[in-house]
Amino acid sequence: MGLAIETDQAYAPQGMPRGASWLAFASTMLFVSGGFKLFDALWAFEYDDEVSDGVQTVLFEGDLTSWGWVWLVVGITLIVAAIAVVTGVQWARWFGIVAAGVSAISFFPWIYYKPLWTLLSVMLAVLVIYALAMYGGFAKSNSYRGY
Repeated sequence: MGLAIETDQAYAPQGMPRGASWLAFASTMLFVSGGFKLFDALWAFEYDDEVSDGVQTVLFEGDLTSWGWVWLVVGITLIVAAIAVVTGVQWARWFGIVAAGVSAISFFPWIYYKPLWTLLSVMLAVLVIYALAMYGGFAKSNSYRGY
């Protein structure tokens, strides 16, 4: 915790609120993850017939079209959450937390097919949840000090 405070003070201008770097990380990860989900959805729609037999997941089995729709909705939700988090309002914090949680849950059915990528993606989603839970939504108020 001390390292985060020192890093914020060393690299942030004097007027910048504490935890701004975490919020920048959270919104960036939400946006990038949403973009990747949109690309995953396009891939699933394009190659459903060619790849479906080799893909076995816990949910939807080999139906990549269903996964494409799930990824499309999750991707759009993540991008909207990223844009909302930048505003710094309280509802955006909770919307981002829920969006990152849904994203993490949507990775779990792929754990048997791509275990390392699934664990890495879930870990990044948990870091986004941490950033938003710890620092999100307090941009307009100085009453929270994080102690």
